[in-house]
Amino acid sequence: MTLPHTSGIFLQLGIWELIKGAHLVPQIVMLILAVFSLLSWAVVFSKWTVFRQARSANRAFLRAFRKAPGLEAVSVASEQFRSSPLVSVFDFGYSEVDRQMKSRGSVTNKLALERSLQLGISEEVTRLERNMNLLATTATVTPFIGLFGTVWGIIDAFQALGTAGAASLRAVGPGIAEALITTALGLAAAIPAAIFYNLFGSRIKEFGARMEDFSLEFLNLTEKTFED
Repeated sequence: MTLPHTSGIFLQLGIWELIKGAHLVPQIVMLILAVFSLLSWAVVFSKWTVFRQARSANRAFLRAFRKAPGLEAVSVASEQFRSSPLVSVFDFGYSEVDRQMKSRGSVTNKLALERSLQLGISEEVTRLERNMNLLATTATVTPFIGLFGTVWGIIDAFQALGTAGAASLRAVGPGIAEALITTALGLAAAIPAAIFYNLFGSRIKEFGARMEDFSLEFLNLTEKTFED
């Protein structure tokens, strides 16, 4: 019996009217949640674009790499695939090969080359993970911020009820409905952030595995080039 009555009050007042009529603390909570939501969606759209471009560039660069006769040819061709994480790994490896060739005339320190490739992988993974902590923070913190706003609003609603001395649902309903908005906003910010954090995390692992495989291909091509 009480739920339809509360729902009627909620719909009658309207969400926007409840937000405008909220007390200072719930309004501050709503503003904080809105900022979190906007920032997380900005990260989502940015990452989506970066990952889509990186995947496409990876495929194109790998085709060029596997067709190239040697590292110098790959180095020239890599300039057109700068959005590929594999290009950064290649640059680290090629720089080490070039350094050893200039100082010793051949690639003799394979351990140093492997370390250079690992540094390239680490740098690219770090770049891909940039701003992911914002999604994790949004997913973790915003439900609690929303709950704080709800608890504060319910306290205000019952204080007003006590002051008015009218123990009716119509008296307390708008205050409770206003308080529950912050929980809804917290969940609305947290759920997409959690989904995309997990989705992008799996994409980053996929890129990391692809870079590890590429480092082996680079080592194979280096050995083949300098053995010949």
